[in-house]
Amino acid sequence: MDTVVRIAQGELLGRVAEGVHAFLGVPYAAPPVGANRLRPPRPPEPWSGVRDATQLGPEPPQVAPPSTGGPREGASEDWKTVGSAFEKVERAAPSEDCLNLNIWTPDPGADGLPVMVWVQGGMFELSSTAAYDGSHFARDGVVCVVINWRPGAEGFLYLADGVANLGLLDQVAALEWVRDTIAAFGGDPGNVTVFGESAGAMSIGMLLAMPRARGLFRRAILQSGAAHQVTPADDALRVAGHLADRLGVPRTREAIAAVGVERLLAAQAELKAELLTDPDPERWGQAVVTSTMPWQPVIDGEVLPGPPIDLVASGSAGEVEVMVGTNTDDWRLWLVVSGAIGRVTDEILTGPVRSYGYQSLAAYGLAPEAALAAYRARYAGASPGDLLTRVQTDWWMRIPAIRLADAHADRHGVSHGEAGASDRARTYMYEFAWPSPGLGAVHALEVPFVFDTVRTDAPLFGPLLGSDPPQELARTMHAAWVAFATHGDPGWPAYDLTRRATMRFDTTSHVVDDPRSWERAFWDGVR
Repeated sequence: MDTVVRIAQGELLGRVAEGVHAFLGVPYAAPPVGANRLRPPRPPEPWSGVRDATQLGPEPPQVAPPSTGGPREGASEDWKTVGSAFEKVERAAPSEDCLNLNIWTPDPGADGLPVMVWVQGGMFELSSTAAYDGSHFARDGVVCVVINWRPGAEGFLYLADGVANLGLLDQVAALEWVRDTIAAFGGDPGNVTVFGESAGAMSIGMLLAMPRARGLFRRAILQSGAAHQVTPADDALRVAGHLADRLGVPRTREAIAAVGVERLLAAQAELKAELLTDPDPERWGQAVVTSTMPWQPVIDGEVLPGPPIDLVASGSAGEVEVMVGTNTDDWRLWLVVSGAIGRVTDEILTGPVRSYGYQSLAAYGLAPEAALAAYRARYAGASPGDLLTRVQTDWWMRIPAIRLADAHADRHGVSHGEAGASDRARTYMYEFAWPSPGLGAVHALEVPFVFDTVRTDAPLFGPLLGSDPPQELARTMHAAWVAFATHGDPGWPAYDLTRRATMRFDTTSHVVDDPRSWERAFWDGVR
């Protein structure tokens, strides 16, 4: 059945299925083409007549990085399908005209429904809405929005020319569109929750610190990503210089914008391959070498005025309720899919910094020999590959999440019993611990549980789930996310610096107090 909604830009034709109204591929900004290429997003353009919003809109042009390029030699037979799943999602065709979003609502004629805006991950190199179906949020009374935004050089090229972090500005533009338009779909613009995973969660960590994003959302959920993953301006300039040199053009925005999309994508792919095979800190900068992500948010002094975790600690997100969490075995996914987990040795862990998947512990700011001994004592019997995944999980995900929770809770005095503390924006923490058979509680595994789309044939995530994923866990997590978005309480005690209450999601979910005290103490002082 068809459904029509009128917004300021014009009329939209959507579809109704099982009581959920869906509007797909809706522009939230003007196409970033021509004079707008590599520039901040501009307001969306109106249209005449009724616009078809029954199909996904174009996704951004992008290059799948080698780190997710499918299974490789040495990967286990059981999990080769996991690697190829990243390439088998039925996605919309790419186009420069990519700044669009999808909406699912239970009733466009409703008033004051909570709104959830999903920011998907992809290493700041990928952006596609195809694997995210918000219909079950709408089924449960939430208006769900999923957005596209510019990744790669299109979104994060930095040239110290007054333009920066376009991918983040795209997200801000989408949130501004939600503020101005979501009431037409039954949503409450004053009750918006942003939620995201991996680079999407890291993006939200930036939004918590950005002056431009202030007031655009009331709550934030960060899944396996926090407020730390940024590139210093000097390192970002190095990457931009290497890109321009590879393209054979001057190091200016105009010259790079004049290069065709295909040529730019080819240069990005070549640049990423070079970074992975020759991770020289003198060439790339240590931050880029460690993250292996040449395109990510930059501390430019304006869009992102400083380190986001420091800005959050200073109160930039004082009015925002925050839920943050990680998966128990987050970073194990990549080493299993690539087959690298069985090839890691003690010599690699304590040797010189190497390419992605074979990092020395020194890459994470640790004294290698001492760190290896400490982790081996903590996780007796673990292989060198498993120890590396635990260090990487802590560096990438767990410690940044704890530090964000600490900064947000401490800023608001929740742990100190101050008068009025109960009225302040609360902090919540979780850990997703359900282990997929043979794989563990790895990166992105929680996403289908959050969306309540736990099916072994689900796009992208199905191969992670094994043969019998627990549907009751999906109901539990999905309900907690809906409750948090609706009234700010997911159903367990708020996080403070005394108890550090953490909901551990598993087949039996329960609250654990300060579950990562060892990791928190070990990484104290390591940046």
